[in-house]
Amino acid sequence: ALCLCVFHQLWLLPVLDTVKVSPLIEKVSDHKDFKKLLRTRTNVLVLYTKTATSGDSHLKLLSDVAQTVKGQGTIAWVNCGDSEGRKLCKKVKVDPSSKRGGIFVDSMVAFLKDPSGPPLWEENPEAKDVIHIETEKVTLVTNEVSVITSGLFCVAVAGCGVCKRMQPIFQQAATETKGKYVLAGMNVHPAEFDGLKQEYNVKGYPTFCYFEKGKFLHHYENYGATAKDIADWMKNPQPPQPKTPEVPWSETDSPVFHLTDESFDSFLEEHPAALVMFYAPWCGHCKKMKPEYDDAAEILNKGTDSPGVLAAVDATVHKAVGDRFKISGFPTVKYFEKGEEKYTLPQLRSKDKIIEFLHNPQAPPPPEQSWEDKPSSVSHLGSEDFREALKKKKHALVMFYAPWCPHCKNAVPHFTTAADLFKEDRKIVYAAVDCTKGQNHELCKQEGVEGYPTFNYYNYGKFVERYNGDRGEVGFTGFMRSLRGRDQEKVVKRKEEL
Repeated sequence: ALCLCVFHQLWLLPVLDTVKVSPLIEKVSDHKDFKKLLRTRTNVLVLYTKTATSGDSHLKLLSDVAQTVKGQGTIAWVNCGDSEGRKLCKKVKVDPSSKRGGIFVDSMVAFLKDPSGPPLWEENPEAKDVIHIETEKVTLVTNEVSVITSGLFCVAVAGCGVCKRMQPIFQQAATETKGKYVLAGMNVHPAEFDGLKQEYNVKGYPTFCYFEKGKFLHHYENYGATAKDIADWMKNPQPPQPKTPEVPWSETDSPVFHLTDESFDSFLEEHPAALVMFYAPWCGHCKKMKPEYDDAAEILNKGTDSPGVLAAVDATVHKAVGDRFKISGFPTVKYFEKGEEKYTLPQLRSKDKIIEFLHNPQAPPPPEQSWEDKPSSVSHLGSEDFREALKKKKHALVMFYAPWCPHCKNAVPHFTTAADLFKEDRKIVYAAVDCTKGQNHELCKQEGVEGYPTFNYYNYGKFVERYNGDRGEVGFTGFMRSLRGRDQEKVVKRKEEL
């Protein structure tokens, strides 16, 4: 168990009237109970106070934190002022009168949801030259940006992989241009910022918006992703550049034989042993495999004593061939012998493996049963039924995944167990979408999926938030229990009002 000890600051806190402590905060004084708590809970944050009342302001803050991280973390409180608590504090060598830094709800929540994760961007000392914008400051800062000179406003979101990769670059650009321009950042992922996103046409993360004299002028788009690129662009801001169209693989000097619906059969008749890669131009794994396939083709397709040849088909263009061989994911590699399909080979991805296979064609190991084919309470959705299915559920936790992804494989049994636990609750669904299957790629793109697995929470079909909590059974079930707990609280409140 991970434990962060937050020490009460007597020198900063006035003695307040006793506050109502949230029932979610565990009060501990016995050493055995304390050890049990650390042993049985995933993430534990402990507040030690000098007296029963001296930590009131911290307890008030931590009550909010406890509600937010319910099911994903635990807040504990030790009062070192009573006899039992004093023994415990002495045993764990804690001095609650030590003077330490303050605590903040956002950072505590972020820490408890992912203790090993990076700090919030606004708390990163390396990002000191980036202006971090909060809700009420948006208008103020965009105007302030124009007064100083001009500024670039990075609209980011916690949990977004590309955002995390861009943050150090944006920080460097902010430092290098300090005093000339202002670079600002804001997390607009929460639903409360939907109006802001619409106003500045934010459709994905990160989005960079340029302001001058308080007015939005351009998006920073297709101009490079280094600190120097950003700094140079700020000297002469321009509208987004048209994206340079990607040259089709078949039109490059690739040594691979590129086939069409018309040429496919005749090619296989001419080549008794052929490996064919069915791909889609947008597929990231296909892009990663292309250089390996090209390198292997450089040897196999040009050698006089080659055991076989390499060919490729763009299945998004030549759909007849793709449909004929039931291609549903990319890349799909098939081996043909004397014009007949013999094997599908998901394990062939590298140059060496491809060459090795063609020198000694062997049947691949039997495929694992897919998650979708295994009986469980998880609802497997696709582009055709995703929206309709989620509209019927008050609480839906959706896992977007790829079958080959190791992190997804690790999460599957825990996600499945959580779904089984809540299978009788008609208002809840644990759903999954295989982003590599058919048209699901577009759906995953629309839902902001940039890596696997990605977990999104929906309320009656409307996206609410990204789930970044623990990927074990405790995290998945705790998240849903906290939602149902809030539902019950609302029902009780309504009854009391009546």
